[in-house]
This record gives sequence, structure tokens and C-alpha cells, in this order.
Amino acid sequence: MRYSGREEAGRRLARSVGHLRDAQPVVLALPRGGIPVAREVARELDAPLDVLVVRKLGVPWHPELAMGAIAEGGARILNEEVLRRGRIGADSLARVEDRERTELERRARLLRGDRPRIPIAGRTVVLVDDGLATGATAAAACLAARAAGAERVVVAIPVAAPEAMQRLRTVADEVVCPVQPTDQDSVGAAYVDFHQLTDSEAAELLKPL
Repeated sequence: MRYSGREEAGRRLARSVGHLRDAQPVVLALPRGGIPVAREVARELDAPLDVLVVRKLGVPWHPELAMGAIAEGGARILNEEVLRRGRIGADSLARVEDRERTELERRARLLRGDRPRIPIAGRTVVLVDDGLATGATAAAACLAARAAGAERVVVAIPVAAPEAMQRLRTVADEVVCPVQPTDQDSVGAAYVDFHQLTDSEAAELLKPL
């Protein structure tokens, strides 16, 4: 099954998380691709929508391969296996993390503007992305949400690899994912339209519903 685009994925995903409406959750999108999906979920749950900025820590010579991830609030998760196999030292890791931390802060200001972060202490938080390959960034987001005082953390994604699902079940209270293919090379294969959103598009979608 393929989604026509992120909006359709969000509408389908929203039907799978309807049981959370009574919990009065806060929906947090993982930018940028997760924002259109999260907007549809927030609309269905009649919930406030915010963003939780997460940055992948890519291996220096293979940026698409995650050796970890960082999130707003100082959360960090590392993939020890990738670090070990790649023989990546502390200095190399620190350089990548410093660069990505700077970009994380820039992206958060750009997307949220002058709006304050929505408080999540004591709340149910629904973390939404457009799809997950390894789950490293979503796992970091779970840690960040817990560090900010979330009472319950739910991850909702339209499509995810089995590896990502396994990782997330160890850090989230609930994981909702309607499509879990075992024969796709990438998240984008689950979409007809998987274009990269611009920062301006993403910021516009984050404006109050």
C-alpha cells in the first residue's frame, strides 16, 4: 500500500490514534516531514500542535547512516554498534554533534518563530513523523519528551521498518504504525509524493489550527 502524500498518511494515521482523544494529548511533529502528518493527527484529536526538533548524527563519511541523534532539551541517543564498527572516536562524534546542535537551534527558531514551546509536563505526548527507517531520531525525541515531564509518550507513524518498531517499543509507552513493510528500501517508497518540504512550508503548517 502507498500513500498519495503526507496529508493522506496523516488522515489514515489519525484513525488509528482516535483512542487517545480523551487523554487530551499534545501532538509534537518531528520536522520537517512529520509536520503535515502531525497536523492531520492534531486536527482529528482536537489537540494542540507543536514541533520537537531532532537532528540525526550522521557518520562523518556516510551522513545518511545514523550514529545517534539529538533533540531539543539536550536529549541524546547513540548507536553504539555503528560507533564501534565505524571506529568513530569521541572527537569526531563531538564535531558532528556541535554542528548538528547549532542547526537544531536554528531550525527550532525558524519553525516555531516567537511562539513558546507548548508545556508537556504531566501530559500525554503523541510524537509524529512521516516514517521511520532506524528509529534513532524518534527514540531521541522520546527521551526529550520524558525529560520535559511527559506522563505518557506515544509514537505514531504511517510507515516504519521492523527494526525501528523494535527500537521504539523500548522507549515509548505505545507505538502506533498502520504499515510495517519488510520489503521496502526506504520510507519514501511508501509514498507517491514524498517531496522535501521547505522551511517556509513547514513553518506555515505549524501555525495554530
